Amino acid sequence: MSLHSSANAPARRGPPAPRGPARLAAAGPALLDGRAPPAVPQARGPGRAEAGAGAAESPGPHQALLVLDIETVPDTEQVPAGWPSEKFPKAAWHKVVAVSFVEAAIARDAATGTEAYRVRSCRSGGEPGWDEERLLRAFWKFFAAGRYRVVTWNGRSFDLPTLLLRSMMHGIAVPSWYRRGTKWDGYGHRYAVDWHADLMEAMAEFGACARLTLEEAAGLLALPGKMGEHGSEVAALIARGEIGRVRAYCETDCLNLFVVYLRWAHLTGRTSSEAHDAAVDGLIRYLGAERAGRPHLGGFVDAWRRASERRPAFVSRPAQAWPAVTG
Repeated sequence: MSLHSSANAPARRGPPAPRGPARLAAAGPALLDGRAPPAVPQARGPGRAEAGAGAAESPGPHQALLVLDIETVPDTEQVPAGWPSEKFPKAAWHKVVAVSFVEAAIARDAATGTEAYRVRSCRSGGEPGWDEERLLRAFWKFFAAGRYRVVTWNGRSFDLPTLLLRSMMHGIAVPSWYRRGTKWDGYGHRYAVDWHADLMEAMAEFGACARLTLEEAAGLLALPGKMGEHGSEVAALIARGEIGRVRAYCETDCLNLFVVYLRWAHLTGRTSSEAHDAAVDGLIRYLGAERAGRPHLGGFVDAWRRASERRPAFVSRPAQAWPAVTG
């Protein structure tokens, strides 16, 4: 979605969060086989009784990226009568119909202080026929079971407020979002990009320059961008029962966003040129392997390869180094 928030002066920050493990180690929950990862331990103070799911949790290093996007339709029961049809409804008045993401394990190199990313999956949560409440409950259960750095585009102004407010409406508790972190860092801190990186905000230096749309950011890197669908068409697709197309569209948005994050991580020194290119290579191979059962992923990698002839996908390899893909 494309709501823009106003920029405020950066808040004063405290000491940085503790560094990750002192060795290179890929970590994160293995979810492709459907098994839930281990529960996250909770920190308890001396003599303090644990208050169920509301107990504060120790920060710990993030184990994986969760590159997240949602699709919504207006909730006709919540949008006030007389609300102008051309005016974008407030976040709480949007019904969530799809939650999609790219999940990528994070590995850390203590010698260089950099990270590497390995794609595990690109998918949508739940089943196509699930209602909003069931979709939200399943998503937050999945989220609570891992240690994720969340990556969004305009997620601080739209995607996360929508997920959280709609969860509140359905009576769903989300302590994993609100209780993790420290006094200085956490998902709710605007500038804590190691927790929640809203790339629209970060790439605009939090309002210091004009914000890009995701389509414009994808264009900088010769990514496919939109591939037939658009957010304005979601309501009509849902009305026709074409939730599969909506989920596929949301997943390709996540793919664009993941590659933009890789290049931003390289720009900011979070990942090396070699690690960036290895992550791109891994994504290309993953999409090729998924082609047979999920044509939209094959279409994405084909369009990306054609576009890479004018702007290479890699930063340390020659333009012709596009890997051979299966499918």
